[in-house]
Amino acid sequence: MTKKLILMDGNSILYRAFFALPLLNNDKGVYTNAVYGFSTILLKMLEEEQPTHMLVAFDAGKTTFRHETYKEYKGGRQKTPPELSEQFPIVKELLNAFGISHYELDQYEADDIIGTMAEQAKKNDFKVKIISGDRDLLQLVDDSVEVAVTKKGISNVETYTPSDLKEKIGIRHDQVIDMKALMGDSSDNIPGVPGVGEKTAVKLLNQFGTVEELFEHLDEVSGKKLKENLMNHKEEAFMSKELVTINRHSPVKINLDDLTYKGYENRKVLELFKDLGFQSLLERIESNENEKPAEILSKLDYLIPEDITEDMFTGKDAFVLEMLDENYHYGKILGFAVVNETGKYFFKPETALQSDVFKKWAEDESNEKYLFDAKKITVALKNKGIDLRGITFDLLLASYLVNPAENHHDIPSISHRLNEKDISYDEEIYGKGAKQKVPELKTLSEHVVRKADMLLRMKDRVIEQLKENQQYELFHELELPLAGILGDMEHEGVTVDTNRLEKMGEDLKNRLDQIEKEIHELAGTTFNLNSPKQLSHILFEKLNLPVIKKTKTGYSTSAEVLEQLKPYHEIIPKILMYRQLGKLYSTYIEGLLKVVDQADHKIHTRFNQALTQTGRLSSTDPNLQNIPIRLEEGRKIRQAFVPSHKGWVIFAADYSQIELRVLAHVAGDEKLIQAFRDDMDIHTKTAMDIFHVDKDEVDSNMRRQAKAVNFGIVYGISDYGLSQNLGITRKEAQKFIDRYFESYPGVKNYMDEIVQEAKQKGYVTTIMKRRRYLPDITSRNFNRRSFAERTAMNTPIQGSAADIIKIAMIHLNNRLRKEQMKAKMLLQVHDELILEAPEEEVVQLEQVVREEMEEAVQLKVPLKVDTAYGPTWYDAK
Repeated sequence: MTKKLILMDGNSILYRAFFALPLLNNDKGVYTNAVYGFSTILLKMLEEEQPTHMLVAFDAGKTTFRHETYKEYKGGRQKTPPELSEQFPIVKELLNAFGISHYELDQYEADDIIGTMAEQAKKNDFKVKIISGDRDLLQLVDDSVEVAVTKKGISNVETYTPSDLKEKIGIRHDQVIDMKALMGDSSDNIPGVPGVGEKTAVKLLNQFGTVEELFEHLDEVSGKKLKENLMNHKEEAFMSKELVTINRHSPVKINLDDLTYKGYENRKVLELFKDLGFQSLLERIESNENEKPAEILSKLDYLIPEDITEDMFTGKDAFVLEMLDENYHYGKILGFAVVNETGKYFFKPETALQSDVFKKWAEDESNEKYLFDAKKITVALKNKGIDLRGITFDLLLASYLVNPAENHHDIPSISHRLNEKDISYDEEIYGKGAKQKVPELKTLSEHVVRKADMLLRMKDRVIEQLKENQQYELFHELELPLAGILGDMEHEGVTVDTNRLEKMGEDLKNRLDQIEKEIHELAGTTFNLNSPKQLSHILFEKLNLPVIKKTKTGYSTSAEVLEQLKPYHEIIPKILMYRQLGKLYSTYIEGLLKVVDQADHKIHTRFNQALTQTGRLSSTDPNLQNIPIRLEEGRKIRQAFVPSHKGWVIFAADYSQIELRVLAHVAGDEKLIQAFRDDMDIHTKTAMDIFHVDKDEVDSNMRRQAKAVNFGIVYGISDYGLSQNLGITRKEAQKFIDRYFESYPGVKNYMDEIVQEAKQKGYVTTIMKRRRYLPDITSRNFNRRSFAERTAMNTPIQGSAADIIKIAMIHLNNRLRKEQMKAKMLLQVHDELILEAPEEEVVQLEQVVREEMEEAVQLKVPLKVDTAYGPTWYDAK
């Protein structure tokens, strides 16, 4: 039997887990996120590698023998957060429960212990696998030692063998130390050679072999600056090599026989997992009886024919619709898979969607469907004439609510985070970019069925997480029904008058030509306005304007620089206007014309429901929430958006100052609450308070400044930020902020308390219990901590405003159906809803919209909605 030793770098895995996962604690208040992450990767390794021997190595302390060489070794590292420090003893308790050896050695690092034990194991014909979050250990790779480095959080690892090192990095395994010596490592405060990164280090080592050979042949190095850096930092390079070299002969007091691993007793691990509150991991220990996806797939082939019978469905089915193109409005459907709890599973090609059996199952609301990305599937099936009903679970939305800071919510990523069975990423099956292609049917069907199987496996665990977070109502009553509404809105689309858009384009082009001509006249010569090099020559060499900022390639002509140059020459405002109009033309004239569907003359945007950490929707392909309205030419683009029927109008409903109203509610400030209850103009009221004047003394400039203060407070603005917005000194800005807080002390208390709450919990919540995790809230880095504090202040306000308009959309959709109105929701632009309706419904619609939006939730202040309508979106203002 092959002997296999697993060596884990305990410190690096724990650190990686701590910073990859939200700050969790059990019912006793003990922090557990690092232990949870460590446990998931440990279970994965035990299942996949089945080791005969195992060791987890830890650092013994901050001081090591390397500090004798270089006192500043690891000198720049921040102090370990106490929330992480308290989890180290728990991990060691966990390892004892698993029957796994762990070890630390005074004056040595975990890397040295691992290097020493790997060396022993090789001599005794062991296969060795090292698990770490740190690429330093790659120097140990050789023919009998693999190193797996965690990536994408904690559950996914990238394994390196000698051939992998050559292929992925471009060096031999015996050159890793030399590469690290040249590059240095800022995280360990290892100096290396300035200006040498991985790419340059690899190039040098491919040419010279080692650091020693490199310095013996320094004259052969190309590049004056590089050669100079190497000459000046030779001593640092050799010292760095000494520092990064792992000691493979450390005085460890353990031998291989001590590391024998015979498996763990379920009872011990179960008790500890119960105490830690690891519900999802408990299920993995308690039951290993589920059929593995690979076993399902071995039986799959005979199920591929297109015939579908009713007994293939159970009424509680995981359903995955596979599409290649990200834009599902036009993407090709490759097929679909169904897996359910009774053990039935099948894959069908796209043509099977047209079968009567499938359509009957899809449209029967009593059949529960568990999906991934309900909105996408709703739209894709609507395009096929199928009205999907009975959606009771959406893994995408559930994962997003539980982990809003994660960038990847695809099924494989979620699976790896939950440490489920291994599953390929789409790009591994289909390729990327120009190399993307549909694989042969067996590979395709296995991949899609595996996804459906994972979806079903993970459903109950993610629901449990939602319930633990008190977010099940947010998921089930808000986000899930909203997905269907957004799908309907996307499918409906918004009609565009392309003739009008093209005419606007012609007018803008003429404007641009005229401005360009005027700029050339002022410059006294013609030049390419879109060339930063030519423009900087005109401004700073020909016109001799003051240089504000230099870049590596010359003088900066950024918008920020041009704004500062406005007082110096009349050419500058024209250049700024040229750029603004040029962006309008390319992005919103040419850009919109490209995406108009030629079949129905509509634009079908996609609303991103699982993207922002505040819960706000965003819009892509194209972004219809971002049409500029400050510039009149930008605002006029909305004239091209028209109703889809004659005799209809575009109707807009906009929440008035919703974020300030939410602030009044969450802060509970009586003075602010009363101002809204009295229906006062809040900016005028604030101006009265910060300038100490009566209402009739407030002028337009005072109101403008008060407005900036109001919205600045919502975003946790500093005196510097406010001074920049208003063009005043920081001292004046701070005076405004101080007076605001004197006037509204409840707001100041709220800001202080919410930051403290964030520091205790690690997250803040909205009125619907939406969470935003703030790992930097206790950071020692001032900038990171300050940003996290501002985010803590703002998220409950902006996120609650997002919750409110989503609730309003659901209520309004139900009301329109109940009253059998023809009006349809088309767009949501943050605090505003855009609908289209027959003219004869306008009076009724105005009443319905006001009622449903203003009564969406009960706050301590009234919600107020402004409505307008007209023949175009531009006119509905």
